[in-house]
Amino acid sequence: MKKLWIIALLSAGLLGCSPSEEELVQEGILQMDAQNWQGAISLFDRALEINPDNALALNAKGAALFQEEKYEEAVPVFTASIEADSASYKAWFNRGNANLKLENFKNAVSDYNMATLLDPSQTDIYYNRGLALLGMEEYEDALLDFDQALQVEPNQALVHFNRGKALLGNNDPGNAMKALTDAVNLDGNNGAAYYLLGVTRMSALGESEKEEGCADLKMALQLGYTEAKTWIDDFCE
Repeated sequence: MKKLWIIALLSAGLLGCSPSEEELVQEGILQMDAQNWQGAISLFDRALEINPDNALALNAKGAALFQEEKYEEAVPVFTASIEADSASYKAWFNRGNANLKLENFKNAVSDYNMATLLDPSQTDIYYNRGLALLGMEEYEDALLDFDQALQVEPNQALVHFNRGKALLGNNDPGNAMKALTDAVNLDGNNGAAYYLLGVTRMSALGESEKEEGCADLKMALQLGYTEAKTWIDDFCE
């Protein structure tokens, strides 16, 4: 009986102990899995009170802020994670994503460049860097990244869509139409892709593609892409 009482006291003592920084981080990650971003941030902050240089907690807190669309707040948190552990690609990649959302394209490309140096196998980096390069109107470099992403997984509708946009920027409407056709074949709900495809058909090929172009524009409008209506009213009625 005495032995059981001692064990009970020990158990009560363990339950009463403050959680470690590792336990707080793990619980925060569980809260992120449940999409409880504020709860996760609170737990990461508690872990950071114990160890302000916990790179995992900093990166995870930045990711939670990113999910809340607090991109400006996320950037310095990712920076602190990088300063704590510059050898992990994750915080570089995540800061690049936050910079991409803020349209800080040059900074995003710089972050993605470092992420690829640290882990070239992470193919998401190439697609996201392609988006940043597209935002900078660096179309040829963007195409290289989109092609790299498609080598790994060819059936990515958004990659084909943005590749089509880069090809249009690079004055290559023929290949742009092929890329946009691939995009709508893979994702029939992309109204913007149907719109660009229709506009490109009619702008580049004129009357010979008018019927197909109008069909694309009408599909775009049906999917809620309202910019198609002006083209339909002007050229398809």
